[in-house]
Amino acid sequence: MPLIVSAYVYDFSGFYHFDWLKKINLDDSKQNLNLNINAGFDETSYIIKNVLPKSELQVYDFYNAKQHTEPAIIRARKVSLVYPNTEQIKSNTIPLSDNSVNNIFLLSAIHEIRKQDEKIQFLKECRRVCKPNGNVIMVEHLRDLPNFFAFTIGFTHFFSKTTWVKAFKEAGFTSINETKFTPFMSIFESK
Repeated sequence: MPLIVSAYVYDFSGFYHFDWLKKINLDDSKQNLNLNINAGFDETSYIIKNVLPKSELQVYDFYNAKQHTEPAIIRARKVSLVYPNTEQIKSNTIPLSDNSVNNIFLLSAIHEIRKQDEKIQFLKECRRVCKPNGNVIMVEHLRDLPNFFAFTIGFTHFFSKTTWVKAFKEAGFTSINETKFTPFMSIFESK
């Protein structure tokens, strides 16, 4: 069942066409700086650059072998493409000035930050570097009924909507909107 759901979500639903992102109507201009932050498994940076070709794209990898120990991400990192000039960062430090980023993409990666306090600190950093009208766009599976049916006990690898909303609020975000991409995936747009 998990393989069928994964094929549906990632291969057959159009996830990688990024039509869901086009619906958000992000501005694409040479003055914009977008970040894509991942755990070293990066399937999306080239697509983001294709969808927003005028904007500058900086890619960061927050993976730390001592903190992020899930076997799946260790395996995934071995087969992932690396976007040019990807920089390794710590989850509590994004090396940019305050209010300098238009959009931050957190696509199926941030659940690898297992500790709630680390998640909150990471999201505080995202909030710090975002411009006042900037967006943090997170796509994640949730620990909910559809994902339980899909992944059985594996759904515990994900976090609940309540956990994510609490983390965003504690990080200082005031607008948190969720849209279901499929019954198994949620898109959070936060400001």
